[in-house]
Amino acid sequence: MSTNIISFIVVLGVLIFFHELGHFLVARLFGVGVEKFSLGFGPRLIGKKIGITDYRLSAIPLGGYVKMVGEEPDAQVAPSDIHLSFTHKHVFKRILIVAAGPLFNLLLAVIIFFGMFLISGMLILQPSIGEVKEGSPAQIAGLKAGDLIVAIDGVPIGNWDDMTQIINGSNGKTLAISVQRNGATINFSVTPKLVSTENLLGENIKRYMIGIGFSGETYTKELNPFQACAESLIQTYRVTELMVIIIAKLIRGDISADTIGGPIMIAKMAGDQAKAGIGHLISFIALISINLAIINLLPIPILDGGHLLFFIIEAIKKRPVSVKVREVAQQIGLFILILLIILVFYNDITKLFFS
Repeated sequence: MSTNIISFIVVLGVLIFFHELGHFLVARLFGVGVEKFSLGFGPRLIGKKIGITDYRLSAIPLGGYVKMVGEEPDAQVAPSDIHLSFTHKHVFKRILIVAAGPLFNLLLAVIIFFGMFLISGMLILQPSIGEVKEGSPAQIAGLKAGDLIVAIDGVPIGNWDDMTQIINGSNGKTLAISVQRNGATINFSVTPKLVSTENLLGENIKRYMIGIGFSGETYTKELNPFQACAESLIQTYRVTELMVIIIAKLIRGDISADTIGGPIMIAKMAGDQAKAGIGHLISFIALISINLAIINLLPIPILDGGHLLFFIIEAIKKRPVSVKVREVAQQIGLFILILLIILVFYNDITKLFFS
């Protein structure tokens, strides 16, 4: 239990710090005064005031905030502080300040992936056959467990993903598959078959397959800084794309809301990753950081995405959204957020004690 709590605090602390640091740095870049930089909500525990900014650690470690001068549209700002006021900055500057939080969470993921790829290299799943299904095209053609696929239609194969993409993209056309077996290269003609299978999201999809399973054998490919940078961007994009798809399917009802987890589930997962090793925990921080970025960009008032929506409307209409409309929207957003919090805590407690 203590490992879960400590890991949860570490994960959440890193995510919140980076998120709020994004808001803070871009606000200062545009000359906006920052009154408070807080990790956590509620009463101030410790801190230090530098200039006009109170850097503080607060009692409730479930979030954080940056309090800027003139942050609210109806805030009273002294004439001498107008140049520091958030509300008095150009709308595009305000958009960049608000967007900086989620973007810094994505940047954190890129930095983590970059460091991991540079230090540990990239783990590659070999196109080595672990099993051949009975009656499958692969078995009919003569492929066996232990075969290493080295080429398809003359195209060299370096990993399992490349192999599956070529097979699925064949549209049922017969493929010339070259394998290494006992030190010799053997060629086979295999015709992929269209079959129904289940993807990572539990959906039934149709793919062209030849009926083989991977052996689990891997090798590590060392990367130079440029390759590590490219792969970190690709990895961040892939995870972001998956998160967006999952959220879209949750909203449409294609995926059950029971799958949504909250602080308790994050704490448990963080603890599990910490026990597996520091590398696993750091990878987990990257994944949750991307998740936090996507959620914050949802167009729900109170979240960054809701503020961005108001500012985009202001940029288009050339005038701010009325205070009344913003207040009503904030109340709706708060209601949605409370419902979501209740749901995730219910799911967490149900999974923890009744599953």
